[in-house]
Amino acid sequence: MSDTRQASTEPEAQLWEQLDGHTAGMLGVSGSGQHMQPMVHMAAPDEKALYFFTSKSSDLVKTLKPGAIAHYTYVAKDHDYHACMKGNLTISNDPAKTDEYWSPIVGAWFEGGKTDPDLALLRLDLEDAAIWASTDSSLKFGWEMAKANLASDTQPDVGVSNHIWFRKRPT
Repeated sequence: MSDTRQASTEPEAQLWEQLDGHTAGMLGVSGSGQHMQPMVHMAAPDEKALYFFTSKSSDLVKTLKPGAIAHYTYVAKDHDYHACMKGNLTISNDPAKTDEYWSPIVGAWFEGGKTDPDLALLRLDLEDAAIWASTDSSLKFGWEMAKANLASDTQPDVGVSNHIWFRKRPT
């Protein structure tokens, strides 16, 4: 269940908790003409970054140019939390990060292991994120729908949205 109070008061902490609990989302490079694709992320909250293993021959890597901006979307398993994150996407050449995030699951995709010539580790340095947290209480949901249908000037209150800035907010 997503905590709507935390989404209002501690949205960044909640985002990292959500990302730590489930690791699948959709990643795409803005303006590339390519569709977003499913990816598994590794969260690095202290760095305000996400990491992804992929193939150097993937469309995602082929579209990367200096200054590439990417979006990563995440939906919680219970569909009560959604996030869209944006930032600069680059290829990381940090072998320590490869070691840190390597797993037998990743290894199954790369025959040559950590030294596979087709292995790429991507780093998404987050600039900002938009989040939406909603209640999973059917009682609250039903009450809000009934209230909104009875009063024409009322919309249902079933969740919270918030914006998180990880870097300096543009003026």
